[in-house]
Amino acid sequence: MVRSAVLLGCTPPEAEDLVQTALERCLVKWNRVRAADDRDAYVHRVLINCFHSSRRRRWHGERPSAVLPEYADVDPTAGIDETDAVMRALDGLPDDQRTAVVLRYYAHLTELQMATVLGVAAGTVKSRLSRAVKALAQDPHLAELRDPR
Repeated sequence: MVRSAVLLGCTPPEAEDLVQTALERCLVKWNRVRAADDRDAYVHRVLINCFHSSRRRRWHGERPSAVLPEYADVDPTAGIDETDAVMRALDGLPDDQRTAVVLRYYAHLTELQMATVLGVAAGTVKSRLSRAVKALAQDPHLAELRDPR
């Protein structure tokens, strides 16, 4: 879910907070989650609603900090170009297409599950995905990855 949130446009720390908020909402309404026909779709719908709610806030910029965290992790520069190209390509998509791509190709939801999550008909999901895939195929940022000359 954190990776889905990152692909929707959050930074990794924002994504962690967003997932925590979504899971808290699911826990509070656990009877609804349990009663849902498709729990994965229900939880992803909550995640997307939380994402949209977080973007409606007036300000979500940086906050100053006296102490910076230290990272003793894997080299963060590995794969930066590829990640940057994919994120730029996703940023170029309209929100509805971007959401459809994330749900289909990252969260691996079916078209029916996506229709439930998004509250639209299955045909609408198919057309959004079709347009998004076409736009991504023509995106110059991703063309560099396919043909690195």
